[in-house]
Amino acid sequence: MTTTVDRSPAAPALPAAPATRTPAPARTLGLPELASLTRSLAQRPDLWRPLVRFDQGSRWWTRLEGPAGTDVWLLSWLTSQGTELHDHGPSAAAFTVVRGALTENRPSGGGSLTSRTFAAGRTQTVVPGAVHDVVNADAEPAVSIHAYSPPLLAMTYYALGAGGLTPTRTVLTDEPEQDA
Repeated sequence: MTTTVDRSPAAPALPAAPATRTPAPARTLGLPELASLTRSLAQRPDLWRPLVRFDQGSRWWTRLEGPAGTDVWLLSWLTSQGTELHDHGPSAAAFTVVRGALTENRPSGGGSLTSRTFAAGRTQTVVPGAVHDVVNADAEPAVSIHAYSPPLLAMTYYALGAGGLTPTRTVLTDEPEQDA
């Protein structure tokens, strides 16, 4: 969902509300806090296990409740389902695998990728602006919990060639990355 706010000089000023107080902006969580959040949710299967669905056509996801200043998602992955190379814009991220295994690929220079596989119980963090993709390269279905802070707003997708990364498109979004 996208919301546009008119900040032009011609926009009328809003009157002050004397009896109300403006809430403080949500705090942005750092990588250790995001990792702790996904791990703590992973340890509460009663909150997410009944929600899990698998879709033959694409990865499936649903939003989970999280603290202010975060987006938290439950994702399911069948074999070969994954994402394209992408970043999360200004958002930091963490994911914890709660079932199966996921492989994360990150550019490592010279047009190659470095892969790491995360089994159930493992957590990975992603600094703002880092480029990666995630895929279920295993024969078994996988489930993971992802958290972003600040909430996800934009993602840039990339092609990897001999010369390195080339941005292909930027998408304004408040949902996890689209399927590859």
